[in-house]
Amino acid sequence: MALPPALKNVPFPVIGSPLFIISHPALVIAQCKAGVVGSMPALNARPASQLDEWLAEITEALAKHNRDHPDQPAAPFAVNQIVHKSNDRLEHDMALCVKYKVPLIITSLGAREEINQAAHSYGGVVMHDIINNTFAHKAIEKGADGLIAVAAGAGGHAGTKSPFALIQEIREWFDGPLALSGAMATGGAVLAAQAMGADFAYIGSAFIATEEARAAEAYKQCIVESNSDDIVYSNLFTGVHGNYLAASIRNAGLDPSHLPESDPSAMNFGSGSTKAWKDIWGSGQGIGAVKAVVPTAELVARLKREYAQARARVCAG
Repeated sequence: MALPPALKNVPFPVIGSPLFIISHPALVIAQCKAGVVGSMPALNARPASQLDEWLAEITEALAKHNRDHPDQPAAPFAVNQIVHKSNDRLEHDMALCVKYKVPLIITSLGAREEINQAAHSYGGVVMHDIINNTFAHKAIEKGADGLIAVAAGAGGHAGTKSPFALIQEIREWFDGPLALSGAMATGGAVLAAQAMGADFAYIGSAFIATEEARAAEAYKQCIVESNSDDIVYSNLFTGVHGNYLAASIRNAGLDPSHLPESDPSAMNFGSGSTKAWKDIWGSGQGIGAVKAVVPTAELVARLKREYAQARARVCAG
């Protein structure tokens, strides 16, 4: 199946994943101008009224860029909606997405038909993130247009499936838009995702170490100085298993090697969410490729260069 219009002309096959706290208009705009889909969680805008301002800022900035650079239009942008029952802002935030006709909606932690229908009312596309084939089926059955396969090694709320197995199983029955998440921080990984059957690579952690990211400098430097050995998989902090930087866990006074299990029923992603773990830093396993804090445009340029080099190696072989 061909990609929907909103995703058909993305200049470079990468979606920047929505980063909790970190993604905001400056990063989203920089990503889109560089040719990759920029995204942010709706819940990053606090108070809720700020989301209206942010969507206006992004929409106007990208429209101006496209007027000024008709030969190099920006990629579309996306907003992530947490579709968990504890998100008491969902209806409000989705109404604003409809108002601004956000091209891509990324849904997480639940699939709801009314959210998909709201996006479809103005021609928006919905991609739902999943960690296994069962959840993938449920998302499509409820009206999602595409899937984000969150495989082992991804930052934040990651699954445990090998990307080879997960993409293979999904592509047996689904031919729609598909992005792959999990330890991706190089152009070679982007090409590999396509070779496996994905349309896009879904990259998050590498964008934390950019100048536009709204992350603490210590967080950015920790990304630069760490590698896959420094990642811990735990459900303690949100009730859902995810990958985190061991250094930030130690800084919180905990032993990364001996973390207790959390009760999944305690998940809370609403506007009143606890701030107890705000300094626990999420990260994927691909950060060994991140060597410095750079502008977003420079990171994307590196990915494009590595992608071209990887393609050349494949063709030469």
